[in-house]
Amino acid sequence: MTSTRKAYFVGGGIGSLAGAAFLIRDGGMAGNQISIFDAASVMGGSLDGCGDAVKGYSMRGGRMLTTDNYECTWNLFKSIPSLTLSGKSIFEETAEFNEKHHSNAMARLVDSRRAKVPVKSMGFSIHDRVELLKLASADEEALGNSRITDHLSPEFFETEFWYMWVTTFAFQPWHSAVEFRRYLHRFLMEFVRIETLAGVKRTVLNQYDSLVVPLQRWLEAQGVHMISNCLVTDLEFKNDGDNIEVLGLRYLLKGQTETLQLEDGDLTFLQNGSMTDASSLGSMTAAPAKLKKTQSGSWSLWEKIAEGRPMLGNPKAFNSCVAQSDWASFTVTLKDSAFFDQMHNFSGNEAGTGGLVTFKDSNWLMSIVLAHQPHFANQPSDVFVFWGYGLFPDRIGNFIPKAMADCTGEEILQELCGHLRFDFDTVLTANCIPCRMPYITSMFMPRAQGDRPLPIPPGTKNFAFISQFVEIPLDTVFTVEFSVRAAQMAVYELLGITTPIPPVTPHDKSLHTQFEALIKAL
Repeated sequence: MTSTRKAYFVGGGIGSLAGAAFLIRDGGMAGNQISIFDAASVMGGSLDGCGDAVKGYSMRGGRMLTTDNYECTWNLFKSIPSLTLSGKSIFEETAEFNEKHHSNAMARLVDSRRAKVPVKSMGFSIHDRVELLKLASADEEALGNSRITDHLSPEFFETEFWYMWVTTFAFQPWHSAVEFRRYLHRFLMEFVRIETLAGVKRTVLNQYDSLVVPLQRWLEAQGVHMISNCLVTDLEFKNDGDNIEVLGLRYLLKGQTETLQLEDGDLTFLQNGSMTDASSLGSMTAAPAKLKKTQSGSWSLWEKIAEGRPMLGNPKAFNSCVAQSDWASFTVTLKDSAFFDQMHNFSGNEAGTGGLVTFKDSNWLMSIVLAHQPHFANQPSDVFVFWGYGLFPDRIGNFIPKAMADCTGEEILQELCGHLRFDFDTVLTANCIPCRMPYITSMFMPRAQGDRPLPIPPGTKNFAFISQFVEIPLDTVFTVEFSVRAAQMAVYELLGITTPIPPVTPHDKSLHTQFEALIKAL
């Protein structure tokens, strides 16, 4: 069956690209039997990166990577060749880069006086420690769809730990207590080094250029069909009680609605929901447009197919409150090194060694990060790029009397320079491109059992979900690893591959890690 069956991926994010690679590498499927449909003009989904030195560079965000975790991700990228280092894999390329560039943030938190906040202590009271330990020890079923605020007192959200943890991982107090608990366990080793971000690993360039591009080129060399600007609007299911079998795909391509009929044995993999659906870009003189989910396709498709099929999940649990799932980011392109030089003098970190700098008293809870340069494949040596974001885009700025979501790129730079006490001349050559993302933390929203479908729903014959909105025990969303793990699980189960999938590393069971975390919390 493997030699003749075809596979169709709806959505061109990292999960679909990884799934196609697993089909070829581990399932023996020919690349020319695989097709990936995406509504965007380029593949990569949320791992995007585009632009040039003239128009300005832009990326909506970047996911944190570690080499202590991300078992399925590195398992995959050990098989994908580097585009720049002959005979080396992407994993080897990344590991060698991080051997040369270590993270040791020296200005993790900055207060309203532009003073570095001492972060050796997490700022916990005895009450904070008791509540945090109780939440970390709770059973997921008992936590249900509760929020973090249901378990931690208001004082906890003023600790140094909270400011560092939430800006590293993008949590909000009203997000899922279950997911927060999972993060405490999955990233317990980061708890002991959260102030330096020493566990964070970086790709050589942005994640689109360093992960998506080489993976896509490898897939194309295998013959995989990449169909961009193609919006899949519906799936045709066989009417057979609780059994799930996809018979066809309906899609919009070049203004024409077309239908693709599946043959016996063919497989369909769907990205259900998207953290970057309805996102929009602004400019130095314009704020990003405020789009709605009806102006994008992923949520609409999931809602359509889940109607009357509870085993396919509940998208409304995640996309019904934009005010609790959005934040804004911005990418800054500079034609000189003045800003980078002043940041080096202030923070003590050269670009690429410091990680996030968070302005603790910022109304927007703004953070910036200066990556190693160049950060884009086509970036000239005299151009510099950095990225930042704010967790509270609906709040009025400290220096600009506007909500972050309503600000132009120039106004965001004015706010940033205000926090840093930098003269605006420091960013005189800057092109700041703001980005609004209404669903960027939608996967963190409180959820009940069944709201997230299994990668392979019960009764499924030829269909799987690959996304940040599936249920995977122990693993954490908002990571590249979650999408890749979902893809590997889906491919292996549908093809009957018996090779074990790399398990989630139980760092939280290590007595050494537990002891270090205990000491850190004191």
